[in-house]
Amino acid sequence: MIKSLKVLNHNLSNADNQLSILENELPRQTAFRNKIAAFGYTALQPSGIEVFQINIGKMCNQVCKHCHVDAGPDRKEIMTIETMQLCLVAIQNPTIKTVDLTGGAPELNPNFRWFVTEIKKLGKHIIVRCNLTIILANKKFNDLPDFFKLHQVEVVSSLPSFTAQRTDSQRGDGVFNDSIKALQMLNAVGYGVANNGLILNLVYNPAGAFLPPSQAALETEYKTELFKNFGITFNSLFAITNMPISRYLDYLLVSGNYQKYMDKLIAAFNPSAINNVMCRNTISVSWDGFLYDCDFNQMLDLKVKYPAPQHLSEFNIQLLNTRNIVLKQHCYGCTAGAGSSCGGAVAI
Repeated sequence: MIKSLKVLNHNLSNADNQLSILENELPRQTAFRNKIAAFGYTALQPSGIEVFQINIGKMCNQVCKHCHVDAGPDRKEIMTIETMQLCLVAIQNPTIKTVDLTGGAPELNPNFRWFVTEIKKLGKHIIVRCNLTIILANKKFNDLPDFFKLHQVEVVSSLPSFTAQRTDSQRGDGVFNDSIKALQMLNAVGYGVANNGLILNLVYNPAGAFLPPSQAALETEYKTELFKNFGITFNSLFAITNMPISRYLDYLLVSGNYQKYMDKLIAAFNPSAINNVMCRNTISVSWDGFLYDCDFNQMLDLKVKYPAPQHLSEFNIQLLNTRNIVLKQHCYGCTAGAGSSCGGAVAI
């Protein structure tokens, strides 16, 4: 089994080492903060927190080559029920409309179902970032489609390709076939069917050192091929740019593509993406309750900027809504081409 960078004690398991690589080309590269300043942004601030994204554990049943979380079966970081209770207090704020549960595989947290049930009691829209194969990983997960349906959960799942070879090369042998079976199980309970409220969205991210193609064109292709070959339907496809973080950064360095990829991101900078990057309407919460501007900053251990509270125990939405967002060179990934967020392209 492939091991996580952390368990291997790899140099890139340390966030400071990743940041050192990302920042070491300055001033040859234009600093991201200087790039957006040329378009009138002396700082980037929130437009108002609407999405509460929570990483409830880094444990996963897969070890994907591109994973910026460095998740895997050997990761033991799991959110406790006490931290979940702090989350439940924070999301009672009426401006927070959506709770986005991620991991690792969030379903592996032993309190996952309890947490979903409690969030739903507060009337929040719930997104679960399900890797699909977890549904088939053990009999106790086979009923996840029914559980998701019961709580009207929006399911967002990565499927790097509609072919087995490309999917398995990125996510592991057999992942494609299990993903197809899981999608068919979700379809069987009503997910991905138009106008019934059970939302099933797929995520594409490139396998190599390049930007995603047109999201709209890719969605059309996915819908055609998945329905033709497997009878599968879904709602939307999100095209997400790979961030030069953790395992994907390791891939770029080992393959000799790092510098070319960073230059590509910078050259493709799109100022129209700035207003819609996810850090402007999202707060990211780690498994141990710390607060970050986005999931990517979380993995680089870049906590929100003081005087905004850095932990759930001191949650203050007013201070968080007036903070300056922490910016580094990886932010070019969210503003390249059509832009990118956990919801796909932001400058279509």
